[in-house]
Amino acid sequence: MQQSVIYQDILQKGLQQGLQQGEETLIVRQLTPRLGKIPLETQQRIRGLSTTQLEELGDALLDFTSQHDLTNYFANIPQPPKDED
Repeated sequence: MQQSVIYQDILQKGLQQGLQQGEETLIVRQLTPRLGKIPLETQQRIRGLSTTQLEELGDALLDFTSQHDLTNYFANIPQPPKDED
């Protein structure tokens, strides 16, 4: 079973999801001492970022000194497409 393509695909997706969640948590933890309490809406926006965008935010946040910096950062990245119902 561990050799099956489906099993390997599920395992890979699970690992990717775990890494993504870890990056999201780390970003929020790094932002909090710099900027204070991070609003829930902003946390949700962070959780909507791709892995690449999270990595870029992780680099950029080193220069943030206020919530305004974070707001400006989000204003300059593309919004993820909304799901069609």
